[in-house]
Amino acid sequence: MRAQSHFARVRSASAVLVALLAAPAACGGRPTGAPTPVSPTAPAQAATDLRAPESFASITDRAERSRALFVEASRVLLSPRCANCHPSDDSPRQHDTRDLHDPPVTRGSDDRGVPAMRCASCHQDQNLEMARVPGAPGWRLAPKSMAWMGKSLGAICVQVKDPARNGGRSLDKIVEHAAHDPIVAWGWSPGHGRTPAPGDQARFGALVSAWVDTGAACPADDGNPNEVPR
Repeated sequence: MRAQSHFARVRSASAVLVALLAAPAACGGRPTGAPTPVSPTAPAQAATDLRAPESFASITDRAERSRALFVEASRVLLSPRCANCHPSDDSPRQHDTRDLHDPPVTRGSDDRGVPAMRCASCHQDQNLEMARVPGAPGWRLAPKSMAWMGKSLGAICVQVKDPARNGGRSLDKIVEHAAHDPIVAWGWSPGHGRTPAPGDQARFGALVSAWVDTGAACPADDGNPNEVPR
């Protein structure tokens, strides 16, 4: 008799447990039938999100076409994936919202951090998805001479092609950097929850190449800063 009473209590407790598991919404859980949450990932970007150089062929004036090509390429330059590493101060930005780097870090004398807080201490040569830490070969801040914060598009264009500020790069080397540099390529494969730069690296490299081929003309410097991290 006592054994039967014990089994009855077990069956009763099991029924209650099954009922709770079947209706998690009653306890603030995920509603029945709702999809299981997954870690957010960056949405795919199509090359068509960045116009091809050929789409500017109708602009007959060579200098005007060159300026238009740079404006289109600047959609990559001014995206968070690029601009976050081109601050005018010593603090990199992060996220699509361009927040100050957390934990706080500073650029150091070689743009790679200070002792005990080197960029490579956390950022490896590839994204660490489990830790949500981005990475690419040669991870570092752009030098202050290539800062884009608070700059107009015309001013950014001038400094991009100035060897005294761009690391001694010729126009041909700028094209090579845009089209093939691994750290630039990261902008389209940024990892966990980060929006890629517009288009893809091949389209971006083609725009920069066409800009150079048409004379590397720059937009007028209207003095108005662009939407880059403050």
